[in-house]
Amino acid sequence: MKRFWDIATAAPHEDGGFTVLLDGRPMRLPGGGPMRLPSLLLAEAVAGEWQQAGSAKGGEMSMEMVPLTRMAGTAIDRVAPDPQPSVDAIAAYGETDLLCYRGDDRRLAAIQDAEWQPLLDWAADSLSAPLLVTTGIIHVAQPPESLAALKRAVAALPPLELTALGLAVPLLGSLVLGLALLHGRLDAGEATRLALVDESWQQDLWGEDEEAMARRRAVGQDVALAERLMRLAAVGA
Repeated sequence: MKRFWDIATAAPHEDGGFTVLLDGRPMRLPGGGPMRLPSLLLAEAVAGEWQQAGSAKGGEMSMEMVPLTRMAGTAIDRVAPDPQPSVDAIAAYGETDLLCYRGDDRRLAAIQDAEWQPLLDWAADSLSAPLLVTTGIIHVAQPPESLAALKRAVAALPPLELTALGLAVPLLGSLVLGLALLHGRLDAGEATRLALVDESWQQDLWGEDEEAMARRRAVGQDVALAERLMRLAAVGA
């Protein structure tokens, strides 16, 4: 679409929180509702996207240029009215969390144990959610009380953080990594590295693969976006 504004700015919203103004007019979401954000820093970041998008008035822009806006819109329009489906979908990853499955090769398993067990220990201590570990890909049933604790942690999140977690967890294949990212136990780069331990080990054995490397970069970028929304949404909340 064509850029129809000159200046994008953040401003207080009349009903509380903050919004984004395009040439002084409040931004509306695709569903018609107001763009109301919980922190000034998030509103400024969204405004910054729109200030850059399309370069200048009359220039071409797409929603790919405003990823924070897209995620905030999803949170407000789709997640906030009924968060339960998002909670259920995210919490389900605890049943098959990547960190609980060690490789058959003892060398890989040793790396996984060293890299992943501290995060499982963190989940047990901080989230009251001890999880069982197995070797291979055969499903291991997790303690119901642990799964319930993980689901409570997810259900307690506001819509923006829930939306960010909903982006990060499927990419990482791990609810524990996603929650560790949310709680500041990890940053996006470290969470992505831990999620790709298996791939890195294979790469060390067989060499680099351009397609796999491109996928790793894409995963890292999206996890970084999720982390950015988590941090900006939490400021001043």
